Amino acid sequence: MRDTKLLGSYGEALTAEYLRKKGYKILGMNYRTRLGEIDVIASQGRFVAFVEVKLRKSDAFAQAREFVTRSKQQRIAAAAQEWLQLNACDLQPRFDVMEVYAPQGAATREPTLHYWENAFTLD
Repeated sequence: MRDTKLLGSYGEALTAEYLRKKGYKILGMNYRTRLGEIDVIASQGRFVAFVEVKLRKSDAFAQAREFVTRSKQQRIAAAAQEWLQLNACDLQPRFDVMEVYAPQGAATREPTLHYWENAFTLD
């Protein structure tokens, strides 16, 4: 497995664990369509969260969430729309971003996590 795939899986697993501890139910991971990809899909209360995970070694260059560009947001939204059409869900959709800072990559013992609810909208 390539290092970037391994790191991506590491970040997504950390995110799922974080969300479970916060009372979220994980509905899906690595949801892929021809339109886009969603790293984690989770529900809590009246929301279904479509979560983009961004892992970086540090925020020296920029914060991880800044790499969720407008075109990336549109691809996530398109995949979310398809997921909502295929899955009976009456929850309010929301787009969240998890920043994972892991200086030693997957070997990092205590990564820093920042979770941004409603990190972007499509208006």
